[in-house]
Amino acid sequence: MERTFIMVKPDGVERRLVGEIVRRFEQKGLRLVGMKLLWPDRELAENHYAVHRERPFFQDLVNFITGGPVVAMVWEGPNAVRLTRALIGATNPLDAAPGTIRGDFATEITTNLVHGSDSVETAEKEIALWFRPEELLR
Repeated sequence: MERTFIMVKPDGVERRLVGEIVRRFEQKGLRLVGMKLLWPDRELAENHYAVHRERPFFQDLVNFITGGPVVAMVWEGPNAVRLTRALIGATNPLDAAPGTIRGDFATEITTNLVHGSDSVETAEKEIALWFRPEELLR
């Protein structure tokens, strides 16, 4: 079993799409093993996006993600990283296929509703950043 980190970003929470996003992962057969609603502080956001620290859009990412509550989740299942990325769709919603979360609901690259880990290694780091082990089902 593989685990991945998924976050519904502030725009997804504000637009009340959390249930729809959860439903899509559940319908695909993934198992929700951790979930919490929180308002990330600057330190957490900067750590989450540390890989982009030298990029010109880093501060915009941090400002966006700290601008409202998010829903942090851990999903489990075979090939969970690849499967959730396929369900989420391309980073740029204009390139996201219909039937994907971003293809159906997002309109611009900055506010694209949801984050999903891009590899098993990244998922492990992001899960450890956002969750304590005792917050996850075994």
